[in-house]
Amino acid sequence: MRITTLASSSSGNCALVSHGGAHILIDAGISYKRIRGSLRELGVEPGEISAILVTHSHSDHINGLGIMTKYIAPRIFATRATLDAIENQVAGGSPLEVIEPGVVLDAAGFGIRAFRTSHDAPGSVGFTVSAGGRTLAFATDLGIVTEDVLTAASGADLAVVEANHDITMLKFGNYPPSLRRRIASEMGHLSNLAGGALALELAKSGARKIILAHLSRENNTPELAYRDVRDALSRGGADVGGDVELTVAPPDTPCGTLGV
Repeated sequence: MRITTLASSSSGNCALVSHGGAHILIDAGISYKRIRGSLRELGVEPGEISAILVTHSHSDHINGLGIMTKYIAPRIFATRATLDAIENQVAGGSPLEVIEPGVVLDAAGFGIRAFRTSHDAPGSVGFTVSAGGRTLAFATDLGIVTEDVLTAASGADLAVVEANHDITMLKFGNYPPSLRRRIASEMGHLSNLAGGALALELAKSGARKIILAHLSRENNTPELAYRDVRDALSRGGADVGGDVELTVAPPDTPCGTLGV
């Protein structure tokens, strides 16, 4: 099984997961033109996408759904609350399928399971995806790391972990106070330090590859995110570059494909 993030930031999010010739997306928060171009760079035609897993209804996770589903008809998996919010944006050919947190469903040979996340969108979830005896966990847009997140993601071979902001940059940045409070709240986004703590727990439970994702352009840098999470892993006894491969997903371009 392989994953490539096509975009990962507060401006748009989309990731490709592939195994044995089957392909699914997690979120479609960038334009269909960009999705199509990135897929073709990777040797995948849009029509080969069997399903899209939608984490929640914020625009940076669904912006491309409307146009994309006019051209192809993948199955759309999301919680009931998310489907209620997005169904008028999805063209009629795509089946809308409710996924209940904790229940494993099959999509093109992938075992998919949603887990609840603490975020300010109704029905927000992360996903674990399993195929070929391997599992990846996708955990972004978390205000806090809950027991649901830890239980679901533990044991994953590869994890996509949010490292949205540097606490100091957010505190002294240009965002208005209300937005700073929202981002730092238990319904907002994980800081680098909180993302590092989650990465360490997942490394202890078996994750050997970790991708840092959903970095803020205004309140973080790839270098800060990498340093903070690397240091958290090292303090916990995980050797980055030895025990764990650590990667930062770029905001606008596909990251190097990682396989497990």
